[in-house]
Amino acid sequence: MEQSGSDTCPICLSPILQESYLDLCFHKFCYNCILQWAKFVSSRHSPQQPFLKCPLCKRKSTSIIYEYDGNSFQQHLINQNSETSNFFTKAHKYRLQCYYVESGNSISNINITRYWKSSKYRQPNQWLYSWVSREIQALLQEKDVDIIVHHILGVIDSWRRNEPKGCKISPELKQEEFKRIVADAAKPFLRGRTDRFVNELEVFVASALNIEAYDKVYVNHLGWKIPEINDEDHEEPEERDPLIPLLSFSDEDIDETV
Repeated sequence: MEQSGSDTCPICLSPILQESYLDLCFHKFCYNCILQWAKFVSSRHSPQQPFLKCPLCKRKSTSIIYEYDGNSFQQHLINQNSETSNFFTKAHKYRLQCYYVESGNSISNINITRYWKSSKYRQPNQWLYSWVSREIQALLQEKDVDIIVHHILGVIDSWRRNEPKGCKISPELKQEEFKRIVADAAKPFLRGRTDRFVNELEVFVASALNIEAYDKVYVNHLGWKIPEINDEDHEEPEERDPLIPLLSFSDEDIDETV
């Protein structure tokens, strides 16, 4: 199948109604058409697969993106199971959505320069494991990320322990070195999200806050209302809050047919 025009659905061959995209290849379809295609493919597999091969390019996507208005998305997860629902909390969704906000709009009152000049990077952060675990789970939408987390934190710990004694290196160079080694550790897993992840990690450790306090400061700065994060808010979640999809940057080509 080839897409003959940007406004023509390759499934029904009619003008596209309710534009939707697969999250890996971004091929465009009518929402109902690709949803029915997903159901048809799912019915042919037992057990059900947590991905859908694009009917055009055969690349695997884990969700269908729709109702994109330039600022927010809706997302239909392919064969979402109860395990994914149980671990993927509002806190995970909030952290995933943060990656769609400009990086300079995170927490403006945290002095990162002071963090490096005061050599606070030498002090272990007791909340870092939990924070990185949740971050990687949110970005990959997978529960079991322990190997990735141990790898990233192992690199950080090794860098901290092996700092040459008596060697005077400027705070700017230490900051640059830290961000480089974390990026190298995370890039095989996060691909296009790597640089933003490194920046978010730096902001978290520089804040010296625990996860609960950090979340409250973060969402309050952005003006968001997330009851699970803001414990003092008891109102129901707003239905319009979008579930932002994971955009994969894998270059893997899928050759198999359905």
